[in-house]
Amino acid sequence: MNATLDAAGPADSALADISFERVLLPHRSLPPHGFHMLMGLLGVISIAVGIGFVAIGAWPICGFFGLDIALLYLAFRLNYRSARQCETLRLADDQFTVERVGIYGEHRLWRFQPFWLRGVLEERPDESNRLLLASYGRSLAIGDFLPPPVRRELAITLREVLARWRAALNPATARNVSDS
Repeated sequence: MNATLDAAGPADSALADISFERVLLPHRSLPPHGFHMLMGLLGVISIAVGIGFVAIGAWPICGFFGLDIALLYLAFRLNYRSARQCETLRLADDQFTVERVGIYGEHRLWRFQPFWLRGVLEERPDESNRLLLASYGRSLAIGDFLPPPVRRELAITLREVLARWRAALNPATARNVSDS
């Protein structure tokens, strides 16, 4: 995940320090280079074992080796396609936006007024959770592809960022927030 807090923001000096952007991406433990290496290694092993089966006269088994490799390749490609999804959370000026890119490349954009926005973490008995952005009686689930501990961390971060943004609007509370 990528998180930055920077001063690139509105012209109002109180809100100029409150800017936030985080890009949420699904975790993939095998990078594309590793995938190509794995498929090459499996292909070499499959050919070597296939030659052994042909040598003893069991040539029909070679087709099953190729089928196994093809199904494994397909499973990995589908997994990598789901990794194309991402969500970008952005607080700039007086607007909080969520931009979601789906696995097929479709873009959706939601805009919220940050003063009324709340980050709600719904804990479940089975150690899982769900993170929602709630405003005006509506809610939007974010980070569904993230593991539960990362969603907990994100919920804390969102609450802190929104609190700093709100405190910047009121100079009396801004001193109290910066003192703590």
